[in-house]
Amino acid sequence: MSCCDRGQLRSVDAMLDELLNKAKPVKDRIDVPIVDALGRVLAEDIISSIDVPPHNNSAVDGYAVIVANCTGKSPTTLTISQRVPAGSVPVALQEATAARIFTGATVPDNANAVIMQEDCNVQDGHVTLPTGISLNQNIRPQGQDIQTGQIILKKGHRIRAQDMGLMASIGVASIKVYRPLKVAILSTGDELIEPGMLAKEGQIYNSNRYTLKGLLDGFNADIVDLGIVEDTLSATLAALTKAAESADIIITSGGVSVGEEDHVKTAINELGELNLWKLAIKPGKPFAFGHVNNTSVIGLPGNPGAVFVTFCILARPFLLKCQGAEHTNAHSFKLPISFSLKKPGKRREYLRTRLNYEHGVATIENHPNQSSGVLSSASWADGFAIIPEHTAPQKGDLVEFYPFSELFGNG
Repeated sequence: MSCCDRGQLRSVDAMLDELLNKAKPVKDRIDVPIVDALGRVLAEDIISSIDVPPHNNSAVDGYAVIVANCTGKSPTTLTISQRVPAGSVPVALQEATAARIFTGATVPDNANAVIMQEDCNVQDGHVTLPTGISLNQNIRPQGQDIQTGQIILKKGHRIRAQDMGLMASIGVASIKVYRPLKVAILSTGDELIEPGMLAKEGQIYNSNRYTLKGLLDGFNADIVDLGIVEDTLSATLAALTKAAESADIIITSGGVSVGEEDHVKTAINELGELNLWKLAIKPGKPFAFGHVNNTSVIGLPGNPGAVFVTFCILARPFLLKCQGAEHTNAHSFKLPISFSLKKPGKRREYLRTRLNYEHGVATIENHPNQSSGVLSSASWADGFAIIPEHTAPQKGDLVEFYPFSELFGNG
């Protein structure tokens, strides 16, 4: 009898460790222009071939001077010898002169301070400067941001909007990233129908298909959508076999519990191996993991709320690791809760919650219905409040909070 059949519930931490150990990162690399790089994972370090800024430049609109010409105890008046807008190439300053200069413009080679225009008095081609001018005042030095040869982004980094701008600032037009994961998704359940159809008695709309599609779009995944699979073992075997022929990863929803019409677990065992099953998480206990013909299979529960939780907490980091990402953890922080729990539970619970600000203080507000079949709580919420096993936090206690912005962003 395998560990998957003993009825033991694995902890979330143990399950996640095993999932990450079994993840097989893609190796194939493709070139993409940086304008299309959002959410992609770098397949090589990005190294700068230039300094940024490339020259000393002015941090303000004002007047560039040689400090040695302005060391008196009284204000100094200098002739304005040149005008330096951004993008122009200045000449060296003549002795006892100043250059009119604008923000971002290259500072003349021998100038070593810029005085803000608001502190100057200009009249008849001359500028009167204040006292107390310091060396390198209001000058951004060459290479202040980035130096030639510096690694600005490392292999395995997942590209964010600011990273696109950073690469553009060193003149990079395209980059090598890991190819997108090909992910097959399928839903099981004879009760399921697609939105737009008329629901008959006993039928429900297939929400999981669209939740998964939206979540996977955040990974730039190449989705193979197999739709709804009939609740028979033969149909489930055929669907998994077809998915394994083309996909890197298969994600199913439903069919992983112990009912007579739950065929996914049995099909995985027949076609490959069920490695992990049953998890001490609420909602989402029937989460499963295995492989079919060397293709990883993630079996999510059928209840919409449980699909959402288990994808975010378990499938998300697994997919990131498979995509080649170096970091798979989402950032969290602790905040006080505005509610109390009646009794401790045996499973780690991921409550759908949102932040409530009152008098400048943030607390975590709980949705009143945490059923695994309720999806409206996830749309209402800002993130998950994590309630560890065997604990019952009370109002005012600090708990860990995972904002959805961390889970769904490109960080």
